Amino acid sequence: MRFLIILAASIIFGACSQPEVNQTLTAEAMPMAGSTTIATNELSAILAAQPEAVQDRYVYRHPEETLNFFGIKPGMTVVEVLPGGGWYSKLLLPHLGTEGQLVGANYPRDIWPLFGFFSEERIAKLATWTTDWPAGAQEWRSDNSASVSAFEFGKASESLRGTADAVLFFRALHNLARFENQGEFLTTAIADSYNVLKPGGIAGVVQHHAPDSASDEWADGSRGYLKKAFVITKMQAAGFEFLASSDVNANSKDEPTVEDVVWRLPPTLRGAKDDAEQAAKMLAIGESNRMTLKFRKPL
Repeated sequence: MRFLIILAASIIFGACSQPEVNQTLTAEAMPMAGSTTIATNELSAILAAQPEAVQDRYVYRHPEETLNFFGIKPGMTVVEVLPGGGWYSKLLLPHLGTEGQLVGANYPRDIWPLFGFFSEERIAKLATWTTDWPAGAQEWRSDNSASVSAFEFGKASESLRGTADAVLFFRALHNLARFENQGEFLTTAIADSYNVLKPGGIAGVVQHHAPDSASDEWADGSRGYLKKAFVITKMQAAGFEFLASSDVNANSKDEPTVEDVVWRLPPTLRGAKDDAEQAAKMLAIGESNRMTLKFRKPL
C-alpha cells in the first residue's frame, strides 16, 4: 500500500521522462541523504533493516537473489555503474564491509548532451562527479561500511586495472547502446569494465529485456530495452565469458508493443500522469521484464 501511495504522489507532482538518466544526474551532484546504520555485513539483515519504501521495491528488484547470483561477498571491491542516488549502493556499502570497496562508475561525459534535455549548467557539474559522488556517499556509510571512490568511463586510471572483483550494471546499458554510434560509449564502458576487473572477476548485468521478436532497430536502447543476444554478443566481443542467466528479475506481464517504452511502467508511469485508468493498468504489470546475466573475465 505504501508503494502505491508513493507512486500516486509521483504522478501528481510529475516524474521525469527518463528517470534512469534524469534522477541519476541530479543524485550524482547531490547524493541522497540517510543510511541505516547496521552492525553486520549479513545481506539478509541489511535488507531487513532498510526503510519500508526501499523494501517495497524488493518485489521487483530482488536484491538478495540478484547479489547472491553475482557472487557478491564481504571484502570485495565492487564497481557499480551509474550508482545515482544509491539504491543499491546503500545495500552494498554495509555488505562489502570494512575490508571492501565500492567504486562508482559514471557514463562518459560526452554522452550527456546527446540526451537533449540537460542544461549546460547541469552537465558542467559532472566535471567533478568523481569527487562529488564519493563525498556525498559518505552520508550512507557507517564504521562498518566499505570505502568509496569513483571514476568515469573513458578516463579510468591505470591504477584501477585489475583491482575489482565485480562490475555491476543495473539497468545502465541501454543508454550506452543507444548512443554507441555517436561515440562508442558502450564499447568503451565494457572495455573499461574488463580492464578494471581481476582475472576471474565478474560482470553482472540487470537490464530491461526486449522481446526476441522485436526488431533490432526497436531494441536499440532508445526505448530502454535491449535484446539478451545483443548484450551477450557485446560482452563476449570484449573478451568476457558468458557464465549464466537468471530469471529472478523477469516479469512475463511486461509485453511491450512497438509503440511502447519502458518508462510507461512504474515507477515513472509516463503517459499516465493524468490517466488513473492507464496508471492502474501499468501498476498491474509492475516494473519491467529484466534479464540478469553473469559474465567472467577469463583467469
